[in-house]
Amino acid sequence: MQAQYIQIGEIVKPQGIRGEVKLRAMTSDMSRYARLETVYFIEGGEYLPRKVLKGRANGGFAYLLLEGVTDRNQAEALRGRGVYVDREHAIELSEDENFVCDLVGLTAVSTEGAVIGRLTDVLTPNSVCDVYVFDTPRGEMMMPALRRVVREVDVEAGCIVLDEAALAEVAVWQDEGAERDE
Repeated sequence: MQAQYIQIGEIVKPQGIRGEVKLRAMTSDMSRYARLETVYFIEGGEYLPRKVLKGRANGGFAYLLLEGVTDRNQAEALRGRGVYVDREHAIELSEDENFVCDLVGLTAVSTEGAVIGRLTDVLTPNSVCDVYVFDTPRGEMMMPALRRVVREVDVEAGCIVLDEAALAEVAVWQDEGAERDE
């Protein structure tokens, strides 16, 4: 089941003295922050809207000026809070893209039908490709999200189909020691 709200950032600190906040951005489209009209914060288990007065991005971070946040102390009180948008206002994805929040929790199966494990995290170490982290019976397994390995992603069915042969070439398992040239 797809989440109704998607996290697009986390407030890391106040920016200046007039209530602006600095966010660790969680999106591939940094220009989206300038177009935001409303964001949501989780309060008491509910997503509550907050109007965005101004948004911008610079140097890999996003900055928001929010309605009702007029000084540094009010901005400081928001430190560590997740910033969300509703799915209706999420960025458009291409046909072969998915939101990370929709992928985490999916069950990985091999092309032969064997259950491999559950996706627990998606790391973005660089702009080349993401790294999928799975919890498996053998322990944690990490693999690059390459098309030759990831054969199918079916969010509705809750599974990711991985090519078993390609996976054997690229997967790194927690229980494997580092190979050394000696």
